[in-house]
Amino acid sequence: MLVLLYAQPLTRIVRLTTDDVLREDDEVLLRLGDPPSPVPDPFAGLLLAHLDQRPNTKTATNPNARWLFPGRRAGQSMTSNTLELRLRHLDFPTQRGRTAAIRHLVLQAPAPVVARMLGYHDETTARLAAEAGGTWRHYAPGDHSR
Repeated sequence: MLVLLYAQPLTRIVRLTTDDVLREDDEVLLRLGDPPSPVPDPFAGLLLAHLDQRPNTKTATNPNARWLFPGRRAGQSMTSNTLELRLRHLDFPTQRGRTAAIRHLVLQAPAPVVARMLGYHDETTARLAAEAGGTWRHYAPGDHSR
């Protein structure tokens, strides 16, 4: 979900903590950038279920782990290599999926907006938007009420 919906690299996914999952009223948000990104149903339910059943938290060395994906060693998150191997075993296309997701996102919204919400650099999303044929390149961010 984090790769396909939010175009997040595995190195960033494994650094997420339980504090990055926010619940406001009836909405689930994920802090990837500023502002936090909304998590749509049914993925919000999957994310909340994962929070309640995170692996490697039932051991003596990791009972209070704050990582969204805790590793086997105390105080450490799962490594991106371990996560990649698990996803590859499921035939999940991590790199191609992430590339397709970010290209789709920059076609749906201005590159600077996507960059801030997902924690990307503005230049990266602008380049991807241009490559994808995005029409938002003349978008001027800021307050236009004057």
